[in-house]
Amino acid sequence: MRNPWLKLSVLLFIWFSLNCQLSFGADTISANQSLSGNRTVVSSGGQFVLGFFTPGNSSNYYIGIWYGYQQVSRQTPVWVANRETPVRDIYSSELKISDGNLVLFNGSQVAIWSTNISSNNSSSVVAVLEDGGNLVLRDGPNSSEPLWQSLDHPTHTWLPGGKLSLNKRTNQSQLLTSWKNSEDPAPGLYSLELDPAGTNSYIILWNRTREYWTSGAWDEQSRIFSLVPEMRLNYIYNFSFYSDENESYFTYSLYNSEIISRFIMDYSGQIKQLSWLESSQQWNLFWSQPRQQCQVYAFCGAFGSCNEGGLPFCSCLRGFHPKSEANWNLSDFSDGCERTTKLQCEEDPSLATGKTDKFLESPNVQLPQNARSMNVGSMSECESTCLVYCNCTAYAYDSGSCSIWMTELLDLQQYSGDVSNGQTIYIRLAESEFQSSSNNNGIIIGAVAGSVGLVLCLVIFAILRWRRKRMINLKVEGSLLAFGYRDLQNATKNFSEKLGGGGFGSVFKGLLPDSSIIAVKQLESISQGEKQFRSEVSTIGTVQHVNLVRLRGFCSEGTRKLLVYDYMPNGSLDVHLFQEENSKALAWKTRYQIALGTARGLTYLHEKCRDCIIHCDIKPENILLDAEFCPKVSDFGLAKLIGRDFSRVLTTMRGTRGYLAPEWISGVAVTAKADVYSYGMMLFEIVSGRRNSELHEEGKVRFFPTSVARVITEDGDVLSLLDPGLNGEAPMDELSRICKVACWCIQDDETHRPSMGQVVQILEGVLDVNVPPVPRSLHVFADNSEHIIFFTESSSSQSPRTPSYNYASSQATSNTSSTSS
Repeated sequence: MRNPWLKLSVLLFIWFSLNCQLSFGADTISANQSLSGNRTVVSSGGQFVLGFFTPGNSSNYYIGIWYGYQQVSRQTPVWVANRETPVRDIYSSELKISDGNLVLFNGSQVAIWSTNISSNNSSSVVAVLEDGGNLVLRDGPNSSEPLWQSLDHPTHTWLPGGKLSLNKRTNQSQLLTSWKNSEDPAPGLYSLELDPAGTNSYIILWNRTREYWTSGAWDEQSRIFSLVPEMRLNYIYNFSFYSDENESYFTYSLYNSEIISRFIMDYSGQIKQLSWLESSQQWNLFWSQPRQQCQVYAFCGAFGSCNEGGLPFCSCLRGFHPKSEANWNLSDFSDGCERTTKLQCEEDPSLATGKTDKFLESPNVQLPQNARSMNVGSMSECESTCLVYCNCTAYAYDSGSCSIWMTELLDLQQYSGDVSNGQTIYIRLAESEFQSSSNNNGIIIGAVAGSVGLVLCLVIFAILRWRRKRMINLKVEGSLLAFGYRDLQNATKNFSEKLGGGGFGSVFKGLLPDSSIIAVKQLESISQGEKQFRSEVSTIGTVQHVNLVRLRGFCSEGTRKLLVYDYMPNGSLDVHLFQEENSKALAWKTRYQIALGTARGLTYLHEKCRDCIIHCDIKPENILLDAEFCPKVSDFGLAKLIGRDFSRVLTTMRGTRGYLAPEWISGVAVTAKADVYSYGMMLFEIVSGRRNSELHEEGKVRFFPTSVARVITEDGDVLSLLDPGLNGEAPMDELSRICKVACWCIQDDETHRPSMGQVVQILEGVLDVNVPPVPRSLHVFADNSEHIIFFTESSSSQSPRTPSYNYASSQATSNTSSTSS
């Protein structure tokens, strides 16, 4: 080799290969190897990687395990070794076998993390990264028994195959502990563990002291935790619980090994089950608890207020500011807030009573805990009692009961809208906080006075314009407009063009002076007063989603109650599904997107709003379509407007009984799962293009859901269920998926039905769905049709010839029959 440069290149290549062999997929660290710099260990199948990483914009480095980039393109750590002791220089730090342990040394060669085990033969110990994400220390490469494994020492992620156990001999629990924030894997405030009290339930603790969520006890018969009914839909996760005299633990695996899923204790204080969706390059949330962020204890820290009404969830009380702006920018609110101005009694301890401090009224809140009750006779005495103590931070007075807080205020939640159970708390502030407010008020008054002339001119101009065109003259919260009755009467040409109608009233097409087309619903049987109606409508108007019909305004003049919506040019879904034989059928792709969009709208109502909104009347007539056939759920606020009488109104409505969940008929409390049932019934009609119940010429009733259940459970021809007008043009996987989802949605027991959020993920292809059990009611209809009871309501709004179906056997129908008549 005469070329010296070529010789040097070869030598450099050989040296580089020998020193960087770990970065080319080797899954083992042996006694003569170490890990430093950018070198990594990769599991044999490329599923996981071990090496140094830095989270986010942090300058700290940690030894951790993350998903292989062929699996998950976004670096996602699942285990961290030195989470409390980061290093800065990864080239002088190294992870290696030392004295039979896997040890991390920093740049000064000080051991900062170790597996801390005893080994008889330190020279043969090896560390192997397995394809399940488990880092195992073995006494030799051929040893089957691990000396130590990372799955026994989880950090914030619980991987399939791992376990969270309770050692019954030591009463010690394995913990799943959150990161402090997105850039700091140090142990945070929130942890998940198996209850040391032996209740066979998992609990989430704040600061290892305060429990704020529990899974409920394990039910071996149904194989779920009692307060986690979602586990019944285990079409992705195979859950198992084990218990003996030594330990109890819970573990899970995946039915489909191709799915990438993880369970984490998030720094938000919620436990979350996430699945990777490669098409969108993101982790999709499958399930989380507690459901509401503000249910996490002390999430916003001291003197912070939590509000579900929008992002960010946390804000500081007036007169306070974040202790750490940097942490708040990372959504770590645990440091809480501190006073902008110290109290007078803190500045001058000789002022024993601190009378120069004042109190700020904060209404409509959930009061913090740990209050001290005081025996006083009036609100002024309650305030004076608080002023006596310099460490008294707030007081509340209600119906003769005085409560004062002698500590930092934790877990204070601010309600928005018309929440009836909100209370008022009075926050103690320095007097100067109120003085600055007075100065600001003076400036505001001057500005207002200087603008009076301009306002008068604008008013005159508005009056002249109003005379030419009767326009809307009042705005309320949420950008809603208050219409006059005559305005809407003119816009709809005296309500002459009817678009449709239902149990709540009729809908008419209208045209505003600005040429925008509207739909006006005249409400019937609405008994609320003016103030209550405006409050209810204002709340509904704040609910905005692409799959919900936008409420533009309302009219409330005496008994005249009207709602004004955006006009949907393609009408309602039923018009397109139940067409005449020669009409063009709605394409399958459009049907599927309508089903998915409707599910997204209902998910928003059930899970994303401050309060869960139950629609109560899901059916094709209430799914409207815009110009692009994007579905819009309509009438979603009417259940709230109708109030307590809604169940009576609904059960006497024409044409909705085919969508009623069994709990409506049985009279038990109705939850969001009633909407899931109705949605499932509508899915059947989207598939078939026909009503679920049809009376054939021979006098027999055809019930389409029974046909679907039979085909799905017997692995029959799914295409036979499709609308004949589509000529079999539908992907088999989508058709099978939507039929299975529909059957899950109409389960008799509401706890067996999925949530609408889960329905969305199934339809998106994020989650798989297994074959559902056939609901008992469908068994009855198919196998025992002579025992089906038909009954009618004694209501003038229901034709006596229109049947209502109560699917029950003859042995259990006497009570139902008498109740319904």
